[in-house]
Amino acid sequence: MSRRSQRRARGRAAAARPQMDRATADNFQNMQARLGVGTGNMSDSNTYALSNLLTRQPRTLEAMYRGSWVVGAVVDAVAEDMTREGVDFGSTIKPDAIELMRAAEDDLQIWQSLQETIQWGRLYGGAIGVIAIDGQDMATPLRVETIDRDQFLGVVPLGRWELLPIITDVVSTDGKIVGRPELYKVGPQASAFSMQDIHHSRVIRIEGVKLPYFQRLAESGWGMSVVERMYDRLVAYDSASQGSAQLIYKAYLRTLKIKGLRSILAAGGAAQTAVEKHVEAIRKFQSSEGLTLLDADDDFETHTYSFAGLNDLLLGFGQQLSGATQIPLVRLFGQSPAGLNSTGESDLRNYYDAIKAKQQKDLREPVNKLSTILYRSAVGGNPPEGFRAEFNPLWQMSDTEKGALAKTIVEAVGTASELGLISAPSAMRELKQSAEQTGVFSNIIDEEIKEAELAPPRPTELDPDLQPNAGDGPGSGVAPTGPDDEGGAAVREPAA
Repeated sequence: MSRRSQRRARGRAAAARPQMDRATADNFQNMQARLGVGTGNMSDSNTYALSNLLTRQPRTLEAMYRGSWVVGAVVDAVAEDMTREGVDFGSTIKPDAIELMRAAEDDLQIWQSLQETIQWGRLYGGAIGVIAIDGQDMATPLRVETIDRDQFLGVVPLGRWELLPIITDVVSTDGKIVGRPELYKVGPQASAFSMQDIHHSRVIRIEGVKLPYFQRLAESGWGMSVVERMYDRLVAYDSASQGSAQLIYKAYLRTLKIKGLRSILAAGGAAQTAVEKHVEAIRKFQSSEGLTLLDADDDFETHTYSFAGLNDLLLGFGQQLSGATQIPLVRLFGQSPAGLNSTGESDLRNYYDAIKAKQQKDLREPVNKLSTILYRSAVGGNPPEGFRAEFNPLWQMSDTEKGALAKTIVEAVGTASELGLISAPSAMRELKQSAEQTGVFSNIIDEEIKEAELAPPRPTELDPDLQPNAGDGPGSGVAPTGPDDEGGAAVREPAA
């Protein structure tokens, strides 16, 4: 065997042998200086443990919700913002139908019930809103097409701990809700539907913080309370805040040095009584206009405490809370960020974008279902094709800004229509589309646009004599009339 062949054989044998375990590091380390994790310093003892599982302690969560304004704000703020502006039913339905649906919304307190469902979902880690339909069995699947006038009774919120845990009979066919209970069993002490079974199609399910699979199993299929993740930051903030408040009692201390005081107190009797009377006299007469009476051998001193730096410390803990809850300071504490020309507007816009994402993820399908149910119950029949509810934006323009924007859009659309660049139906569609921003022209309905498509066209500035077909549809034009020099029939059809 040649040397080359021997080297190849040795290489193949080495590759076939198992490699010895080697110590590897995936971060910066300096063993001599003991810098980095795994170098024998105190950082090696750091770890994370499942020790304080607040989600499983509903009474503690309720005590925190009632006793801590921070916990109350964290739980309520997102729920309020997700339901504050409601939805726009669009222009596929007539204005009078929208008024009926708005009235039913108010009477049934739909958005208040959804807000409460989200609140308890965030506090307990899970909650459901039961869609109550009069005269129907709650254990059967919900068929929206069977709902008649005035059958919809509203949404009833039930927290996680009002329901009995379900670990069997889960949905296995619908990919969107696979693994969730087929039926929700209501407990005996629930606020409504006690000891009843409710089909999953009749509930709006809200979870706090979604968990991985095995952790979700440990929570009976529910999520985690939003309070659990922020607990350590909350304790730090409350401790710093309460500690600062305690310092106020020691902000101005006075000391009185009395020669032989220890001996006087030890002996007691008349000597101690004299000292007590002396101190009482000092407290009685010591004021801006009074005098401090002292013996020649006594010494009186005052000590003041400086609160410098405490505000920055509290602000730092508040910022950590804001980061832990994903709620900006201006919303959580009502406090604008520090800095020149800082108003918190950009923080609010980012926060509203996050709220919009939560709306789309958690409420899009339930709200569309509720809107269809509301239409059938308040108006009657099936909603028109294309009916869909859209969440109104949280960032609202002022009335002045809306008026200025509406005026600009009307002028632009009107100019384009007069020049013949767009037809009248197209102009109406543009104005209708702008209603989401301006709040006006929302009552333009599709029937009016169709009528405009069939109406006779109007002369335009580009060609006042040209009479094209009206709008975008097959409407017929109007034959030109008048003398020959004004575009009459004799001009367009000269004699042979």
